[in-house]
Amino acid sequence: MPPLVVINVVGLTPRLLAHMPRVSKVGAAAALRPVLPAVTCSVQATLLTGTLPREHGIVGNGWYFRDLGEILLWRQHNALIQGGQLWDSVPGLRTANVCWWYAMGAASDLLVTPRPIYHADGRKSPDCYTRPPSLHDELPPFPLFSYWGPGAGIAATEWIVGASRHILRAHRPDLLMVYVPHLDYDLQRHGPDGPEAVDAARAVDAALAPLLAEEATFVVLSEYGITAATRPVDVNRALRSAGLLEVYTQAGMEYLDPWASRAFAVADHQVAHLYVRDPADLPLARKVVAELPGVDEVLDEAGKAAYGLDHARSGELVAVAEPDAWFTYYYWLSDERAPDFARLVDIHRKPGYDPAELFMDPADPFVKARAGLALARKKLGFRYTMSVVPLDPSPVRGSHGRLPDSPADGPVLLGPFDRDAYAATEVKGLLEGLLR
Repeated sequence: MPPLVVINVVGLTPRLLAHMPRVSKVGAAAALRPVLPAVTCSVQATLLTGTLPREHGIVGNGWYFRDLGEILLWRQHNALIQGGQLWDSVPGLRTANVCWWYAMGAASDLLVTPRPIYHADGRKSPDCYTRPPSLHDELPPFPLFSYWGPGAGIAATEWIVGASRHILRAHRPDLLMVYVPHLDYDLQRHGPDGPEAVDAARAVDAALAPLLAEEATFVVLSEYGITAATRPVDVNRALRSAGLLEVYTQAGMEYLDPWASRAFAVADHQVAHLYVRDPADLPLARKVVAELPGVDEVLDEAGKAAYGLDHARSGELVAVAEPDAWFTYYYWLSDERAPDFARLVDIHRKPGYDPAELFMDPADPFVKARAGLALARKKLGFRYTMSVVPLDPSPVRGSHGRLPDSPADGPVLLGPFDRDAYAATEVKGLLEGLLR
């Protein structure tokens, strides 16, 4: 039986598929109904487990770890997913994972996942983690700075396609799961409706051509669609102004203090988990957030249950943005008090998702020169900071996270299937059927 290759073209919608002739040949496109929040980690966990966030526990790309008192995004350990997963659902399979999330510690036989080297002196070098370890040296260096940040582009997708072809040929897995990120970048930068989106779709289609030419059964899917969104909503600043969020100061910089705050938000694209320490503060926190321009609804316990988001990791309340809005993580009231990591690509220290990391600060005429100097220091082995990210979120043109208002703006599923639409919870069963 030929191997099954599942390609996750994140951000792919019916509108963009019209510009991707090679991908279109995989099969008829069915609408795929995602889960709330329609973000990478939550949707991928649903695809792998066949369950909703209330069962698998991945309530976003990150959340407030109450037992640690810390907001943590983009963790990598597979044990965070609760319940059985596709990797071990069909006995005897040899499986491979290229850049799907929560890879580390997973039951897959082969895996490749981004994992920078954090040097003792503070430097960060691009690299990846592989299983088995010997796979690392079979692959070219991982292009981390093309995978995320202002330099994110098609090079990362081309590297992933090459790594996937190598694994397919050299290691012969029965199941190969491949994550392709490129559409995500330019659709957040420029929105989904302009020529940049079409160019990105064509670039991904061309990059996937060598992989799609391999002898395999292919399934192509996406996690979410990106819609035009130009209204940032400063949810944490509103909570701070209401006296619910607290900060502490070090070296003139303000840091969110979740231990002391009565309420704060973990912003994640178009969804924000609101953590409210004292139930007596729930009415005020809800009122403050619900009255913000750009907020569509604020879910309480019943609302979370209706979406399958009633898990202990969720916030006491969950805010959902209007279609053209998205949530910032910003909590400082003056940019002079912003922490230094706010101007960096630093996905682990920021207490929320920051799409501004896709940009170099357009207000800084020397930003490219300073970036070049930082790269020179890096190459010479010196410590450096790449302080190029704007604190103004206005360049962002696209977002996701809320459920799509139209299937045309939602994710798709292509393969040997016969229905017009599927729920994300059905995908695991469909793939199991192809593997048996």
